[in-house]
Amino acid sequence: MSGFTSAVLIQTVPVLLAALAAMFTQQARILNVAVEGMMLMAAFVAIAVGQITGSVGVAVLAAVGAGVLMSLLFGIFTLRLNANPLVAGLGINLLAGGVTVFLLERVYENPGGLRPDEFPELWSVSGDWLRAIPFVGPALDGQSVIVLLALALVPLSWLLLYRTPIGYAMRAAGEDEHAARAAGISVGRARMTAVLLSGLLGGLAGAQLSMAALHFFLPDMTSGRGFLGLAAMLFGGATPAGSLGASTLFGVAGAAGDRLQGGAIPNQLVLAVPYIAAILALTAARMGLFRKIRTARRSRTAQEAADGVAV
Repeated sequence: MSGFTSAVLIQTVPVLLAALAAMFTQQARILNVAVEGMMLMAAFVAIAVGQITGSVGVAVLAAVGAGVLMSLLFGIFTLRLNANPLVAGLGINLLAGGVTVFLLERVYENPGGLRPDEFPELWSVSGDWLRAIPFVGPALDGQSVIVLLALALVPLSWLLLYRTPIGYAMRAAGEDEHAARAAGISVGRARMTAVLLSGLLGGLAGAQLSMAALHFFLPDMTSGRGFLGLAAMLFGGATPAGSLGASTLFGVAGAAGDRLQGGAIPNQLVLAVPYIAAILALTAARMGLFRKIRTARRSRTAQEAADGVAV
């Protein structure tokens, strides 16, 4: 079980970080499809800088910086130049894909990818205290520090959103920008803060993907994980806990798909399992299925309570 749980964690964390990245911009009413490009550029920079410097810390910081830089471009286009966020986001994704392929061909002379002979190991966390955690402890033991950081970022994101002036400003800018301005909030600054936070988290997601999971870079290696994160965020109601739950669902689907490879089911169908799960989840959320289930459950509970009082 711990082996499967570990596989679920590996699949979940990049999607979770992408979901949290999209969540901050969604709270500020910006649909951020550029997370995919932020992750891809960060994944490339992490491997390139790690190969040059041999330092894990420098590679992670460079990856985060690359994610923030891509988010800054996205913010300039959407907030300063008033570009459509969807168009700007797709442009950022195309830019990241084109730049990484260009650098692979012209600088590294290997369009197939960047595979360093020696690459520093991303820090891992291990200990009896970690293994003692019920259910997930054995799976967490030996995972990269970014995995634990991603899990810690769920409650930290909630605190930032709902218990700090920065979070209040972002949510106010998303809910009613006119009322926010009347309250003295700089809507543009709040939204740019949300965009830069998304770049930071997208950079971490890219670093985890290339440094911890694979130790090399391939063109388009994100394989839609940024879009999966966007789907997880929407499915989770743009909340930290909801994003975690939806990302875990997609992580389970991805890990199950990996287990099924090589069997009687065609590999193409197996690889599509996480994306099929995302489509079904978004369809259910769009139809209000989960809201109807919760409403029916509350009504049943209320009826049972009323029957108990009557008795």
